[in-house]
Amino acid sequence: MPLLRPGPASQDMRDFLALLEQRGQLRRITAPVDPDLELAAITDRVLGLGGPALLFENVIGSSMPVAVNLMGTLERVVWSMGLDNAQQLEDLGTRLALLQQPKPPKGLQETRQFASVFWDLIKARPDLDLTPPCHQQVLRGDALNLDNLPLIRPWPGDASGVITLGLVITKDPETGVPNVGVYRLQRQSPKTMTVHWLSVRGGARHLRKAAAMGQKLEVAIAIGVHPLLIMAAATPIPVQLSEWLFAGLYAGEGVRLTGCKTLDLKVPSHSEVVLEGTITPGEELEDGPFGDHMGFYGGVESSPLVRFHCVTQRRDPIFLTTFSGRPPKEEAMLAIALNRIYTPILRQQVSEIVDFFLPMEALSYKLAVIAIDKSYPGQAKRAAMAFWSALPQFTYTKFVVVVDANINVRDPRQVVWAIAAQVDPQRDLFVLENTPFDSLDFASEHLGLGGRMAIDATTKIGPEKRHEWGEPLSRDADLESRVDARWQELGLEDLGSEEPDPSLFGYVMESLCRQAMVKKT
Repeated sequence: MPLLRPGPASQDMRDFLALLEQRGQLRRITAPVDPDLELAAITDRVLGLGGPALLFENVIGSSMPVAVNLMGTLERVVWSMGLDNAQQLEDLGTRLALLQQPKPPKGLQETRQFASVFWDLIKARPDLDLTPPCHQQVLRGDALNLDNLPLIRPWPGDASGVITLGLVITKDPETGVPNVGVYRLQRQSPKTMTVHWLSVRGGARHLRKAAAMGQKLEVAIAIGVHPLLIMAAATPIPVQLSEWLFAGLYAGEGVRLTGCKTLDLKVPSHSEVVLEGTITPGEELEDGPFGDHMGFYGGVESSPLVRFHCVTQRRDPIFLTTFSGRPPKEEAMLAIALNRIYTPILRQQVSEIVDFFLPMEALSYKLAVIAIDKSYPGQAKRAAMAFWSALPQFTYTKFVVVVDANINVRDPRQVVWAIAAQVDPQRDLFVLENTPFDSLDFASEHLGLGGRMAIDATTKIGPEKRHEWGEPLSRDADLESRVDARWQELGLEDLGSEEPDPSLFGYVMESLCRQAMVKKT
């Protein structure tokens, strides 16, 4: 059984657009729209309503249509991976967990599981495409002009137009191992852009190595790829696999690649646009400010300058983009999907964790709710500490709320009840001071240095409690079954058995999301 149903790795963005249109999840906009501020403002409203993907076919100043909001709902992210529902993401995570920390199989069943996963690795190897669509047009010299791209400027205080969903491809100048990341690029001139990446990212490491060797770093930007490849590039799971191989594992088949025209790099052969260039170590320009995922403008930083000398593209290319800001945004939907994939891997790292959730409203990483199977005093604190160190992406999580296994971590009503009913702030808050932190978190007293807090909202046991608690309220299962059987007899069947509209209880956001989903169907 493959990790996923085969298909997305050999498909392109146009196939995904066709799928969305077939399922009523794509809206074509033929009216003229300005990529400066207006396009993002329109998209932001649609995204906030849980609306469809958008294809702007008449973008002022460019001949290229712009696709946006392709992954604006969890449902569409799931579709991009060849799946039907979010639960299947955890099935994928279970199989990837075998690669995370493989142990010798015990028994025939585990042996078969390992054999299946390693067979997936063999099938996931990239394929080479000798007639790539991305080479249908080649632009060099005076024909190369970044102003022809429909670069959006999402927020009024943004410095310039940006590329946001391009795959930034580099390779280690010593080993030749490629790195694929998703980084923001800012237009600086008709032939140059700055790339904004953290010092710990693969591209930054490659640049440092190139500098030490006295070389330029080759860089390719692949724009307009199947969303599956973006998911693979954005997945920071610490597995020693290339992103191409990882994308093949996601898809159940190898990614189709092709060599660049002027660089010793490979890119997805079905890319809509590929920019080929180099970075000279030490050559930098100011980058920013830009609206960021925190909901504020970021600062201005000196960032590496990419000089482009070749553009290849498909005939009539389509430009793919997105933008950051306070949730909901597409990046938040990606994070929710990755949350599901991480869950089995996290369970493997921290065995007592039953489930966990990173709420979108908390920027999908600032607050985590984890449910544990509690069996001894102090276990909630241990679980919180283990969570912070389990995977790199949890390093910047400020708040961890630990609840019992019977609490649904995705239901804010249950989580709020657990905090209100189970927590004594004098006993159950655990604070770590002055830890390395996200420099974009302006709430920190010192940028790059901040605190973390764990809240133990579990049932207290043993020495954690100094007095007896009341018995939890519950009803006998036979009584509940008897009421179920009499529901129609009582004339109450019209009330249904679904969860009530959360707005009845004051949950406005949930109500809006529910209404948006109803409108879609």
